[in-house]
Amino acid sequence: MRILCLLLAFGGVTRTAVYPEELRPSSITPHPSSLTPHGLTPLVAAVHVHSTASTGSLSMDALAERAERLGLDAVILTDNFALDYEYGLSPLDGVLKRTVGYPSVLRYGLARYLGEVTAAQARHPGVLLIPGVEVAPHYYWTGSLRRGDLTMHNSQKNLLVVGLSDPEDYAALPAVGNTASYRYDGRTALSLAPAVLFVPAAWLWRGRSSVAGRRGRPARGWSVRRTGSLFLTGAALLLLLNAWPFSRPVFSSYDERLGYRPYQAVIDAVNTRGGLAFWSMPEARDFRTYSFGWLGDVVVKTDPHPEALMLTRSYAGFGGLYQEARTATDPGGLWDQLIHLYATGQRSTPPALVGEIAFHGPDHAGKELDQVVTVLWVRDRTVAGVLGALRRGRSYAVERYRKEFGYRLDDFRVDVQGGARTAGPGETLDPEGARDVMVRLSVSATDHGVHPVTARIIRSGRVIARVDGRTPFTYVVADTTAPAGEWLAYRVQAVGEGEILSNPVYVRPIPAK
Repeated sequence: MRILCLLLAFGGVTRTAVYPEELRPSSITPHPSSLTPHGLTPLVAAVHVHSTASTGSLSMDALAERAERLGLDAVILTDNFALDYEYGLSPLDGVLKRTVGYPSVLRYGLARYLGEVTAAQARHPGVLLIPGVEVAPHYYWTGSLRRGDLTMHNSQKNLLVVGLSDPEDYAALPAVGNTASYRYDGRTALSLAPAVLFVPAAWLWRGRSSVAGRRGRPARGWSVRRTGSLFLTGAALLLLLNAWPFSRPVFSSYDERLGYRPYQAVIDAVNTRGGLAFWSMPEARDFRTYSFGWLGDVVVKTDPHPEALMLTRSYAGFGGLYQEARTATDPGGLWDQLIHLYATGQRSTPPALVGEIAFHGPDHAGKELDQVVTVLWVRDRTVAGVLGALRRGRSYAVERYRKEFGYRLDDFRVDVQGGARTAGPGETLDPEGARDVMVRLSVSATDHGVHPVTARIIRSGRVIARVDGRTPFTYVVADTTAPAGEWLAYRVQAVGEGEILSNPVYVRPIPAK
């Protein structure tokens, strides 16, 4: 029978451990001091934050001051890239259309936005301000006004983009609403159709009336023709103005068959320019109804879309911890499947998890900037250091349920060779022939208090150990049941009066006994 030894230490605090049948505790280790894994520096970041450049209620200076007061080290700004929504009547949907817009970075000005982040950073050196955007690459319409079932889909199916520093990089993103990325195609001619009205307008203006006045003065018919000419000219100009820009989005908002092509195009564009793209809150749901008077109601909805994580590639990660119901991170769920695909070389990028606060201001949904954070283990406290940790997944996410405190993952690593070789989240451990796999976990609370928490160690989608304890505690597992000859991935989930989700530690295949 396989035996997995569990070593527990809880700093003198009472705890209850629950083990699978084949698991048995073997010894206790003392609680170590707060550790800094692997010689890296922990940095606490708020991810997915909006400023007054788009839909937030706080300026960048106010956000920086708030972050400093709350003890945050970094704020990753993700102001809305474009929030212009358009609906037109077919077949002249490029002309007979209405556009509704909201504050966004494109309206604010890309250069102005990036410049203000730089200026705010200079005024607040105590917190890193990292510019980024929240992009909705595509939405599409179904139904019709005539039938009363007009529906806009996926306006909240978003990607978070960070790591781009040049306005031209953002301008190249092929997202709906970003007219700099639009193209001219066959439908452009339809947008120019109102120009045809200039032909009869010119004919009416220049033609002589058959009833012209005998005394050389313009007759009444002449005036009517001139009036008609002016009307047609005015109508043409108004329609052309409404049709501007004449170029069209790369992906039509009236095509519901595009699947994830628009999203993959944005991910690829971000990667080409050296940035990072994260799926934002893929299991969140949005449903709203807007009344347009005699035109009827319009439904705007976005369904949960966790399948996006499997159906797109090369993204840097996803929001896996946020204040809504989630299942993708359950043991053996979608995230573990993605981790397996990456570990076995079937995906090119690690599916790193981040925590998202989606902060628009203190007056929005009762949220606070530090309610959900991502703790990054960085090599240096710079923007490059943060982006490097995000890219590798050297991080864990924390949500606090209570205002007074949150949990803290002081240590999480996998060792072999008696600790001579070790790796933390986002890193890969090469056992080099060793089989003595040890998993070390330390959890505490930010108020240094005693609080209940249940921690689970998950290996390649399977819970191999669970402990019900109280902070602070250390949990050490000798995983003698680790299967040989296959890649392994260890991660931690801790839940109590808050939640912790760590990114995985990857372990190369260990040899058979």
